[in-house]
Amino acid sequence: MRLPMATPTGWRREGNLPAELTSFVGRTRLLANLKRHLGESRLVTVTGIGGVGKSRTVLRLAHQVRAQYEDGVWFADLARLQDSGMVRHTIASALGIADQSSRAASETLSEWVGDRDMLLIIDTCEHLVQGCAELVEELLESNPRLKVLATSRQSLHLPYEHVVPVPPLQVPGDDPAESLFTNESVQLFAARAGAVVPDFVLDERNIGAVAELCRRLDGIPLAIELAAVRLRALSVEQIVELLADRFSLLAGASRTALPRHQTLRAAIGWSHELCDPAERLLWARLSVFAGDFELDAARFVCADERLPAERITDLVTGLVEKSVLLIRSNHAGVRYKLIDTLAEYGEEWLDKLGERERMRQQHLDYYLALAQRGEDAWSGPRQIYWFVRMRQEHDNVRVALEHALRTPGSAAQALTLLSSLWFMWVCCGFAREGRLYLERALHANPGVSKERCKALWVLSYVRSAQGDSAGALEAAEQCSSEAVRVGDSKAVILASKMQGTAALLQGDLQKASALLGVAIEFNTDNKELNPGLLPAIVELSLVLSSQGELYEAESLLVDCLQVFRERGELWVSSYAQWALSITRLATRRTSQALESAREGVRIKRYFHDTLGTLLGLETMARIFAADEQFETAAKLLGALQQNWRTAGLPMLGAPFLTGDHERCIKECQKALGEAAYRAAFDEGARLDLDEVSALALGELDTPDA
Repeated sequence: MRLPMATPTGWRREGNLPAELTSFVGRTRLLANLKRHLGESRLVTVTGIGGVGKSRTVLRLAHQVRAQYEDGVWFADLARLQDSGMVRHTIASALGIADQSSRAASETLSEWVGDRDMLLIIDTCEHLVQGCAELVEELLESNPRLKVLATSRQSLHLPYEHVVPVPPLQVPGDDPAESLFTNESVQLFAARAGAVVPDFVLDERNIGAVAELCRRLDGIPLAIELAAVRLRALSVEQIVELLADRFSLLAGASRTALPRHQTLRAAIGWSHELCDPAERLLWARLSVFAGDFELDAARFVCADERLPAERITDLVTGLVEKSVLLIRSNHAGVRYKLIDTLAEYGEEWLDKLGERERMRQQHLDYYLALAQRGEDAWSGPRQIYWFVRMRQEHDNVRVALEHALRTPGSAAQALTLLSSLWFMWVCCGFAREGRLYLERALHANPGVSKERCKALWVLSYVRSAQGDSAGALEAAEQCSSEAVRVGDSKAVILASKMQGTAALLQGDLQKASALLGVAIEFNTDNKELNPGLLPAIVELSLVLSSQGELYEAESLLVDCLQVFRERGELWVSSYAQWALSITRLATRRTSQALESAREGVRIKRYFHDTLGTLLGLETMARIFAADEQFETAAKLLGALQQNWRTAGLPMLGAPFLTGDHERCIKECQKALGEAAYRAAFDEGARLDLDEVSALALGELDTPDA
């Protein structure tokens, strides 16, 4: 069976630009102006009111200029981020950086960018201006070829920033010499009207009404798009008449709001009135979601006696038809998203209804249940589904965690949610973020409990994945001590396993063997194979291989792989294949060793497992050297040095790995000579992770091959 690929965007050199979901109309002069300023300045901030089209314009520009940046155009959306302390992590995640180390996030981000020729787009900065400004300043000062394009309702207030306001579209009458038919506001309405009513034609009969409508809407794109939706039930002339009434009511509503802001709020309010009461209530409740969401989440979070769960599907469909919700379909399914400006409007209504806290709590309850479902299913045949699903839910998980940590009485739920998501932190590329949240939640829950014990062994697991063996050992020992006090035997066993992992990373093979052996012995009757029994077996095989007990190590791994096949588990099985390649290399079966290592790396392509991929490539470099393919081995060594810089501590600092790495370098230098070795090494250093993986898997032609 061929599995669906879930290669993260960060592994693609060209960037991660979202697709343009609708046609782009007008803005020719603005786009030309932006291109010029981007050519002259390293920081351009696009400003304007909500709904004026900042993000859409920047996305159009990005697609036009992407070929100019050798290392791609990268897009980070901060719209629903609440904590300014997470700005760096959000941007790093958007870039696909999988740094598992415990280094500062700013250091990792700056190092990853390095001297790459790239454009970074930071979308929606206004609620996090200080954090965004500090980060942008750091990145631009240390990375000479980086350019930043930001969108915000206010500037970042940096001295070298070039601010480009995005005005509303030109409306009929702005240019007396312009034909009504070529006016960009009119063209936008016509384009969106054609999508709503396929037989809509802009002609002499309706051009006057359309022009008047666009003038009344001040050329604000979001307002024009919302008005176009009403063509399903009304003529253009009827829309103009109703809109005139709406604005006359608004005129005395606020003397402090800017006229164009009044116009936008009027258009949104008008769309709000178009909805029936149940749709309005759902709109308000859906504002608790961050980013996009699935239908089952809306049913769980938003349903009650006023909105029965069985009605949610039809109500969501209604909001999609009214252009309140965006619908996004891909290989993973259908998801929905509230446009940011409409989400803000929904939040205001949620506050007026007095439902904010209740909806936030139901949102937390849903994601806690989802995390526990994912944890229970992680070691089974739907592992890739859960990998993709939890990466999609990353923003919502963040919002749920922030609510739990900031709400009196909910800190224990934060601990439970974080602990259940061990697979997300360790296996889905979010180790650094998981560590920060775990440490924060443990500080907020100082009382000894079973929930705290679980969080401690998860923290140890995460720290090990970062190569912080001392920190991992400290958390595991604390877990063991507290677990004895509360009588939590399961946590004692897992603490032993995590202590054994830390000992392996520190090179204390005797201690690692004893602790991992204990964990395996007491885990054999446990139905939960991961993260206890199966990883412990793989790690014990590494200990045995390092001690020269190769037959025992291979027997363990062969049995382990059989269990993986029966269960449909892939993530740990890829590590088992890597460990098996080490034993086979040690017994000089290089073709079998290469086959195992390649199988491990192929599996890792389904996950954002940069760490595991690099460990597999380390062993493949040694295999190629043993097979006298020294040039390929040297290329891998060059790529490894470059890619480890942004993935964390090289080889996790484990002595049994670092020693092999150094020996491989010396063998290649001796066989090739310094000049040829350096040429191959430098060629490899230019490869990104996807390219070097293809080289190692034999998908690229090499002289050795």
